[in-house]
Amino acid sequence: MSLTLWAITVAGILLLVSLDFVAVSRKPHEVKFREAALWSVFYIGIAVAFGVALVVWQGSTVGTEYFAAYLVEKSLSVDNLFVFIIILTQFAVPNVLHQRVLLFGVVLALVFRAVFIAIGAAAISAFAFTFVIFGAILIWTGVQLARHRNEDPDPMDNFIVRRVRARVPFTDDFVGTRMLTRIDGRRVATPLLLVMISIGATDLLFALDSIPATFGVTQDPYLVFTANAFALLGLRALYFLLKGLLDKLVYLSTGLAVILVFIGVKLVLTFFHERFAGVPKISTEASLAFIGIVLVIVVITSWIKVRREPTSTAHAGRLTSGPDEAAKE
Repeated sequence: MSLTLWAITVAGILLLVSLDFVAVSRKPHEVKFREAALWSVFYIGIAVAFGVALVVWQGSTVGTEYFAAYLVEKSLSVDNLFVFIIILTQFAVPNVLHQRVLLFGVVLALVFRAVFIAIGAAAISAFAFTFVIFGAILIWTGVQLARHRNEDPDPMDNFIVRRVRARVPFTDDFVGTRMLTRIDGRRVATPLLLVMISIGATDLLFALDSIPATFGVTQDPYLVFTANAFALLGLRALYFLLKGLLDKLVYLSTGLAVILVFIGVKLVLTFFHERFAGVPKISTEASLAFIGIVLVIVVITSWIKVRREPTSTAHAGRLTSGPDEAAKE
């Protein structure tokens, strides 16, 4: 893709981010279902319209790769929302501040994704074996997520969060939208700063997984970037739309584990397909169909599970054992 197209695309995404900033900064408030639904329809509509434009302009192959990458990122973003909910709940963030925290998370996620996309594209271009490395990362992530699918991450387990909390004095209560304030002439941090750091650390971890996953369905950096950007832009609205339903998707972490392992295997096969005759290659169309089927199965089986056991609750999953599980081992 040309530099001009890249410039136009980035400008458009920055415009959408600015629109979100205006909506959030105009008046901090608790978002209701109707407002969240309208914003969600708006962002999903833009993402779909962009994909259709790609099909018309570049053909069905490019369009299919984009939609597959978008579906992967949208699926992973739902798991990201689980962790955001955990962070906002554990730190008891006031409802009126949720929008601001989420928007910060989205912007930071976009920055991290852009950096890792550039690194990933350069690595793939220079070293074909990067496919195997990315594939191994995804397979390991999927297996770990499946093993710990019934656990939730603890923001305080994060090394950066622990170090900041140990070194920086904090107030007990939030002070509006301030991250720093003064008490008795001394500058101290508010819990909002710790929340932002937790969100940033979460974004970093998700970027390490999502970028290899997206490169698993398309190696075009432009498609990887746009799929990530459009999936993330609707994250704030999706949070308010689904926060009452997320705990019902009890098999989401299992489904995501299956998808990650599948894409990891696809990346490994892609590398060996180019070097050895007879090694199969999984097409983008097959990937799109597989991911769609897994997500449908997740929704249906979760619905059945919750109907049979109303107390069932979904978990975000984690990549390592929690303190209790580690003690058992």
